[in-house]
Amino acid sequence: MKRLSYIDWMRGLACLLMFQTHCYDSWLRPELHQTRLYRWSQIGGTLPAPLFIFLAGVSVALTTERLREKGMARNAIARQTILRGAEIFGLGILFRIQEYILGYKWVPWTDLLRVDVLNMLGLSIILMGTLCWFAGSGDVNGARKKSFVGGLATAVVIALATPPVWTSSSLHALPWPIESYINGVHTFHQPQVWLFPIFPWCGFAFVGLAVGFSLFSEFARRREASFFAGLGAAGLLTCVLALLFDALPMRLYSVYDFWHSNPNFFAIRCGVMLVILSLVYAWCRWGWAQRGFSPVIQLGTTSLLVYWVHIEFVYGRLSFLPKHGSSILMATMGLIVIFLAMLGLSIWRTRYKKKTVKALPAENRSAVAPVA
Repeated sequence: MKRLSYIDWMRGLACLLMFQTHCYDSWLRPELHQTRLYRWSQIGGTLPAPLFIFLAGVSVALTTERLREKGMARNAIARQTILRGAEIFGLGILFRIQEYILGYKWVPWTDLLRVDVLNMLGLSIILMGTLCWFAGSGDVNGARKKSFVGGLATAVVIALATPPVWTSSSLHALPWPIESYINGVHTFHQPQVWLFPIFPWCGFAFVGLAVGFSLFSEFARRREASFFAGLGAAGLLTCVLALLFDALPMRLYSVYDFWHSNPNFFAIRCGVMLVILSLVYAWCRWGWAQRGFSPVIQLGTTSLLVYWVHIEFVYGRLSFLPKHGSSILMATMGLIVIFLAMLGLSIWRTRYKKKTVKALPAENRSAVAPVA
């Protein structure tokens, strides 16, 4: 499958935002956490996780639709998608085991069951594969429409259900590792904002799923540029409407937590992602994104790998700068080093993958998945 450059560029952008957020958070001295640089860094850090999960939904839609157009049975498509989700979920568990081993004696064993972004990515893909199976009956056009509506409806339900799920005491009857996947309580008996439970994080994946299927609509295929301009306008409108609804004097929920569980904030983040997608599309089509080598696209093609590796060199024992002991200049230099190192790792991975594909028999090359 030919990769779409704007998807990889957007994923690479998420990597860049992730690098700067993690580096400044881990390395800056505590008193520097009050600076404007740090505050803006953390604002940028609210985007990478939603972007990664949103783009996972877009990718599932693109893959599913193309396999449907090739005539593959919906059972086979669902099996392929669910197995991919299970693979990423398993990698999330493996990542937690690695972090526990490397942090032995100062990392609690409960971190082995922490709900991190990889766990939610894998679980979201499994759930999306299941939804696409239910919507996959009938002809291709009908299945596409049902998948689009199903993805959008599921995202709305997740967003609206998040506040009561976060405040309900009835879920406490569940074992905390299971409840944590629903509302992110971990071991603290109340949702933790640094975790990635189904509510609300899985909702971003289903928004991406709906957007991905809309890319195959007749209008999007005939007037692609106008379609993406419309996506950007829809994103702006969503943000404005969400702010207006939030300003209303009446409240639907007993607990108001705008920055973490509020559906209006969820809608704003979705709107921002639609605007970013529209701008990235324009940059990749008419800008300089594809004129020569693009480091952002390169990072985007191996986002899972660079996410995995950079964490240990920023937060783990292999951190090459003292944690919470660096100046702004030193942390910025460290950020540059991390960027260059991860770019080099990404290039190596891509070249190694190409060599592996070339070494395969010709009849097996088409079965090899793109680098991710």
